[in-house]
This record gives sequence, C-alpha cells and structure tokens, in this order.
Amino acid sequence: MVSTFFPLYITKYVDTKLYGFLYGLSFFLTFLFSLYIGRYADKKALRKHFFMLFGFLTALFCSLIFFSYGNPYLSLVYFLLMLFSHQQSMVFYNSLLLNFEEKGITSGLGVAFGYLGSAFALTLLVNFLKEPSVYLYTAFLFFLFFLPSAFFLENPRERGFIKFSELLRDKRFLVFLLSYFSLSEVANTLIAMMSVYLKAVYGLENMEIYRIIGFSALGGVLGGLFWGFMTDKFGVNRIFPLGFLNWILFLFLLYFVNRDFLLFVGVWGGLSLSHLWTTGRVFLIENFPRENVSLRLSFLSLSERVASSTGVWLWSFFLFLTEDYRLSSLLMVFLPIIGGTLFLLLKKEYSYHQE
Repeated sequence: MVSTFFPLYITKYVDTKLYGFLYGLSFFLTFLFSLYIGRYADKKALRKHFFMLFGFLTALFCSLIFFSYGNPYLSLVYFLLMLFSHQQSMVFYNSLLLNFEEKGITSGLGVAFGYLGSAFALTLLVNFLKEPSVYLYTAFLFFLFFLPSAFFLENPRERGFIKFSELLRDKRFLVFLLSYFSLSEVANTLIAMMSVYLKAVYGLENMEIYRIIGFSALGGVLGGLFWGFMTDKFGVNRIFPLGFLNWILFLFLLYFVNRDFLLFVGVWGGLSLSHLWTTGRVFLIENFPRENVSLRLSFLSLSERVASSTGVWLWSFFLFLTEDYRLSSLLMVFLPIIGGTLFLLLKKEYSYHQE
C-alpha cells in the first residue's frame, strides 16, 4: 500500500515532488520523536508496550484513509500519520529480536512473512483489490496479524541508559551506521517511489505495476528465508557486505533494462530489500555489547527513518535537476558505492567480531 496504491492515488492530486517531500518529512519527524521516546522505553524496559501502542495506531489511521478517500488532502494527512505510527512501532520491533537464539533465521522469517501478504495480494488478488476498500482490508489484516504479538512475544527485560554523546563517540558503531544508512536511503526511496517511477518511465497501467511490485514482494519472501539461512550458516559478517553489491547492480539494471525484464528487476529489488532488513539488525546484535544493544537497535531504526527522509529528498532533488526519472535513479548509485567503500576500508581498523 505504501509503495503502490496510495502513491498512485495521491499523485493525481498532489505534485510528485511535493509528495516526496512530505513523505520524507514524516520520517524525519519520526526520527526526532524517537530520540526521546526510544530512550525512555529502554530506560524503563517498555519496548513491547510502545510496539503495541503504535501498532494499533497504524491500523487505525490506515482504516481512516478508507473513510476519507473522497477528500485526498485529508487522506494524505491520515496516510502520513499512519507512516509516523508504523515507523514508531518499528523502532521497538527490532529490540524484540533480543529474545531469540537463532537470530538470522528468526529475522529472515519476520521479513519473509512481512512480504508474503504483499506478494499474495499483488500477484493473485490484484484484480479484486479496489480503492478505497483496500485500505480497510489492509487495516483489518494488519491488526489481525499484529494482535498475537500481544500474547506470545515477551518484553525484553534489559534496561539501560546511555548519553547520546557517549554513543556517538563510538567510531566503530558510527562506521556501521553510516554504511547501513547508505543502503537504507536507496531501499526506502525504492519503496516510496517505485510505482510512480514505473508509470512515468514505462507508461504501465496500474495492474501491471501491481504485478511487478508483487513479484518484488515475492523476491522479499524468498530473500528473507535465503538470507536468514545464510546468515546463521556463514555468519552475518560475511553476508552483510553483499548488500552493497546487490544495490549497485539493481540500480544499473533499473537504468538499462527494458520493460520485458521488469519482473526480473522486481525480484532482484525484493532480494536486496530482504537482505538489508534481515542482516542489518543481526549484524548489530552480534557485534556490539548486549548490555546496551537495545539502545543501539533504536539508533539503527532511527538511521532508517532519517534515510527515509534524505533518500526521497535526494531523489526528488535529482529529478528536479534532470527531469529524467531514469537518470535520477541511477545517480543514487553513489550511495552504496560510498557506503561499501567506507565499510571495507575501515573494517580492519574497527574490526568486528569474527565467527
């Protein structure tokens, strides 16, 4: 819904560049808010409580898009509030991984199941998904699958407090955050603007766009399982750096490929997204002290929120300069190149735990 239905709907009434700006702004505000609520939750060990609160608000605001569909500007407000709530819940979602032993496959399964619904809906049910009812169905299904976490997931008991200045002096941690940030910028831009890109560049109809993004979700399902297995088998320190190569190849494919191979590009994008979501949080947990890993996970989520703003803003800026969707996307390739170079050059100086 975030990458397909709503962008195609709202850009009929709001300029694409303005939508990209507002989308990025919602994530930036999430970042500012999370600085305080995340630290409070870690200090009081209330991670699950806030996860539940913001998960419920996500379903609520999603359902309100259905009721406000006739007013696109009010729908946009509810959509931005839904994004804010969802991203707040994700700040605390990663911390719940602390309770699992096999973190690679657990993380991968979470990613796979997250994509499974999208793949099923966009490949098999696409002809039956209509607006505005899709927002009400999505809200209901989100709440239905979110609810069991209230009964079966335990709240991590770790408590900790660390000053921001102290954490930001950890150069080893900053190297990882910056490299992860470079990938998150590309990933979040893909999620936000892919449907708009496919329509502008290839002139695809909505049903064709749904299927391509559905195959991308299918790649995410397979990728979550694959990368989770590979992470546990070969170690996250060997698997995580492959993400830089994944995204470089994806952006070049996106620039050169014709419409006959878009399904393949979609699957590759899903594999790349699932790699990032599966391995990033496991890398942090395995390489940094457990006594404050929940705080670091919060910063990891915060870096994703900032990347969601800056990535879309950067792409919108390139589009403003070039008025060329293909070239604007290709220019984003400098991000994984810089991030990968930084990670590899400094890996020895700030060595990570070897499996």
